[in-house]
This record gives sequence, structure tokens and C-alpha cells, in this order.
Amino acid sequence: MKKIMAITGTRAEYGIWRPVFKAIESHHSLSLSLIVTGSHLSPAFGMTIDEIERDGFEVAEKIDIIPVGTNPCGCLRDDSSKGAAISIGKCIIGMADVIQRIQPDIILVLGDRGEMLSGAIAGTYMNVPITHLHGGEVSGSIDEGIRHAITKLSHIHFPATKESARRIIKMGEERKRVFIVGAPGLDSILNEPLIPIEDIRRQFGLKDNFLLLIQHPVVTEVDAVERQITATMEAIVSMGIQTIVWYPNTDPGSQTIVRIINKFDNPPMIRIVKSLPHKTYLSLMKYASVLVGNSSSGIIEAASFHLPVVNIGTRQQSRQRTVNVIDVDHDTGKIVEAIRFALYDKEFKANVKVCKNPYGDGKTSKRIVEILSRIEINNDLLQKMMTY
Repeated sequence: MKKIMAITGTRAEYGIWRPVFKAIESHHSLSLSLIVTGSHLSPAFGMTIDEIERDGFEVAEKIDIIPVGTNPCGCLRDDSSKGAAISIGKCIIGMADVIQRIQPDIILVLGDRGEMLSGAIAGTYMNVPITHLHGGEVSGSIDEGIRHAITKLSHIHFPATKESARRIIKMGEERKRVFIVGAPGLDSILNEPLIPIEDIRRQFGLKDNFLLLIQHPVVTEVDAVERQITATMEAIVSMGIQTIVWYPNTDPGSQTIVRIINKFDNPPMIRIVKSLPHKTYLSLMKYASVLVGNSSSGIIEAASFHLPVVNIGTRQQSRQRTVNVIDVDHDTGKIVEAIRFALYDKEFKANVKVCKNPYGDGKTSKRIVEILSRIEINNDLLQKMMTY
């Protein structure tokens, strides 16, 4: 039986992973060793390891990389760029210790987070093959460089789309290592029942139309974070529509975002939430009128709900998307205009209702476990060669 070590460091990425973890546990020739790190272990960001355990997954190891202590706003004390770099260093050390104890056959990583880079670095040096999901994608921040670095450290690639697969191959990766599988985050959307709208309205005090806001800091624009989130929140207030605002990730600048959004907390019109169970979040996406911010879920998952998205700023720049996404700068007036367009333009709404998600069909997890189960682990897999 192959031992698959999978890493999760954030609530959002866990939601993508969840159907893959279930598929691994259900497969007769695979076993799951789940490593939990990052913001999952932070009370300031909702201690989301609790959700993982409620879902029935056994946590094999925990790696605590978050700086100790919080400031008065309840955020990380050190959310600086230096703090992020130090956390990655701590994570590499922790991953090396965990790999030594667990002795996995394959390490699974996803996307572009520092926790994933740490696992890929440690695994590569310890001769454990790395399998990377969502490689080959482009974005508008330093995250893109991290994603491509993980690609070059990885031995097996699971891109979501043909376009992403082409980029991976152009980076010199052998075609035999690249398998187009789709986005696993769509598996839950297309295959699992969500919460009825009556229950969602009751839980959050919602009436008619409502907005969902998720805005993360951009690592290369930390100095502008306060201006950016203030512009967004002022736009939300001026709309006069009920809005649920989700906490950002833990990247540099997150402390500023949390401080600003909490100033606008005004239930039931504006409700701030630290974290939500993934099923609740997907249900909110299903019933929301517009998703606002710069989350990748607006690019990847929202189209499966035919949900309009107002994508703000550069964080998702150049990422493959469909007609449901409206791109706008960090300007209050432009954000208001875009939200109104998403709410009321008949032609746009008609196009969104029939849009097709380019990221998959809800069968990604099944493809992943079938490939993992038949991959031969040998020197040919471990010894990579550039194709040019």
C-alpha cells in the first residue's frame, strides 16, 4: 500500500483538498498521512484544524509555524515579509522531521503557498517524489513564482487545465509526468448536497440579495493594503446590501485587513467571519448575488455556481477565467460600478447563467487516486531531466 503524505496549511486550500483526501482514504491501495500546519493551528484565524477533525480525517502530524502571540486586533503579531520567510524556514525543518518519521512514498502539495514549497523542498532533498496540483497557473503576485518553483521541484504534475499543462511542459517538464485532471475543488460543488437556502438565511440573518467579500493582501503591494481594503469596504457600505466578509489569509498585510474590516462590522448589514466550514462557504457562494474581492475561488469555483464575480486588483491577474468575472482596480467608484453591473445588467447576467467552468467536471479526485495508485516509484521517477 502506498503511503501518501498530504499537506494542508489554510482553510481555503483544505476545501480544495477535501474530496482528494476522501478518495485516497477510500482507495484500497493508498493510505493518507495528513500533515496540518499554517493558519489551521491559529486561534486568531479560527483554529480550522477543528473542521478537519470534524470531517473525520486523522491528523498524522502538526507543524506549528505561526509566530507566538497576537496583537490587540487578534491577528498574528508578525505578519511582515520577514515573518513569512522565517515561517517557511521553520516549516522546512518541521517537514524534514515529519518525513523522517512517516517515511511516505509520495508527498502531495497544492498551489503556491509557502507551506507547500517547504514540503516540496524537504521531500526533494529526502528523495520522496513530489506530486503537485494546480501547477502551471499564472497570477498577479509573488505567488506565481512560488508556484513555478514547486513545479520544478515536483516529479508528477496534476494541472487543472490544458493551458496550465502547456506551461508546465514549456518549463522543461517531461510530458509523461503531466496529467490533466481538473480542479478538485469542483468535486464537492458538483457531487455533494449543500445547505438549504432557508437555513443559510436563518444562520446569517439574510433577507434578499447579499454579497460575499474575500480580499487577501498582495505580498508585493503590502504598503497599499490599507488603502486597498478601505476602498473595497467603502464601496460595500455605499451599496447598502447585506454582505458577509471573510477574514483574509495569513500573508504579510493580513493584520491590516483584519483591523480595517472589523471597523465596518455592523450585523446584519455587514457581518465579519473568521472562518466557515467549507460546506457553509460553498452554500454561501451558491446563494450569493455577487462575490467581491480577489480570492482564487472567484476564478475557479464561482463559475460552477454561475456566480458573478467582481475581481479587484492584480492578485488573479492573467489567470484563466470565464465570462462571470469582472476585473476592476482598487477604486471605490469603480468597485461600486462593477457590483451594480453584476447585479443589474441583463445581458451580463444571461451570459453568466450559461457560462461553462474551464476547470473541470467534478471527477478530479477519482482521476488523481487512479494515477497515484499505478505510478511506479523508481529512479526514473526521481531523476528529472530538462527537455531542452
